[in-house]
Amino acid sequence: MKLMTWNVQWCRGVDLKVDPARIAAEAKRIADPDVLCLQEIADNFAGPRLPGSSGEDQFALLAALFPGYTAVPGVAVDHAAEGGGRRRFGNMILSRLPVNQVYRYLLPYPADPGVAGMPRLALEAVIAAPFGDVRVITTHLEYYSRRQRMAQVEALRTIYADGHGHARDARVTIDDGGPFQTYPRPKATIITGDFNHEPDVEEHARMLAPFADDTPPLADAWELAHPGVPHASTFCIYQKMGHDPREQHCDFIFVGGELRPRVRSLRVDQATQASDHQPVILELG
Repeated sequence: MKLMTWNVQWCRGVDLKVDPARIAAEAKRIADPDVLCLQEIADNFAGPRLPGSSGEDQFALLAALFPGYTAVPGVAVDHAAEGGGRRRFGNMILSRLPVNQVYRYLLPYPADPGVAGMPRLALEAVIAAPFGDVRVITTHLEYYSRRQRMAQVEALRTIYADGHGHARDARVTIDDGGPFQTYPRPKATIITGDFNHEPDVEEHARMLAPFADDTPPLADAWELAHPGVPHASTFCIYQKMGHDPREQHCDFIFVGGELRPRVRSLRVDQATQASDHQPVILELG
């Protein structure tokens, strides 16, 4: 299974042009992924709210640009708009492998007075990979508030451990096709997206920390594929943040213990300029 994660900055490239079709074409050219996890997808946020956007529904446009894929939207920000419409912003998963079940988790958003922020979501799709079912969870953690970001890391750990607990007790209690239908959870898990932290900080260490029960700790797939090698830059290569010239390393793929031996490769495409972030590609065997 080949998975790509990419923060696409509401489909805005370094040239400041918003173009969902270019995002789709680049994703197919770079990796032709079986599963594509996207962050910063927008609907009805015309500029200047999101510069360059005409207010296009990027959830719908990207779904149409990937025929044969199941499109799973995850809306974190949902605002009222003039005329009775809505403005939406969040994440998206596109999969050409079957999607068995979908879960959406609103992440913690504790008050942090005077600090900018917005609601955040973790979006999960249980995908039928060739080697068995796998939970694919994509997210985009808070940028400005470390307090909120740390709370969101803890929530991700809980989401992972709770799902693992369901997988350990994978009994079908109701099998009638109704809303109480039981869909056994797999243990195999991927958590990916833009975590808005560097690999040498407490947030990253906490993602990898052990659990008190039988849940195996998460692993950073980059460190499995490239032991001892510093993380490749995934942000601010071509488009800088203010006056800070430094490249950043904030887009990660974490895998549960069951997937460690299946990691075949992980790479960052540092050439594309279709977004201010670079796509990260994981291959599992």
